[in-house]
Amino acid sequence: CLATLIIMLVGDTYTLINYVSFINYLCYGVTIIGLIVLRWKKPKIFRPIKVNLLIPITYLAFWAFLLIFSLYSEPVVCGVGLIIILTGVPVFFLGVYWRNKPKCVNKLIESVTCWGQKLCFVVYPQGGVAEEE
Repeated sequence: CLATLIIMLVGDTYTLINYVSFINYLCYGVTIIGLIVLRWKKPKIFRPIKVNLLIPITYLAFWAFLLIFSLYSEPVVCGVGLIIILTGVPVFFLGVYWRNKPKCVNKLIESVTCWGQKLCFVVYPQGGVAEEE
């Protein structure tokens, strides 16, 4: 969010749309790759909707073409988009990967989460979320 605010203050909105569209299509492709990997490695898992693998493979072919064309035609925009994605890596390590955090860090993360939930009008159920291993 901070990177987006800075870009909006410095650049124009169309450039921000280009950054975000590259990021979106990159995430869509990674999601489809995850779908194919799960279909291959865990074929017996329950799926409410199951499609023929030809559809995601065809989508991946077009996705790869568009992504490579975007990287070729606008490498700076794609590079900034990748930098925007990479700004989330420290947040992931601080909030998710680091298990034995000091209490002050946990308290800070909880207060930021609570503030964000109030700001966006979103709240998790009070019973808590089951932690996955």
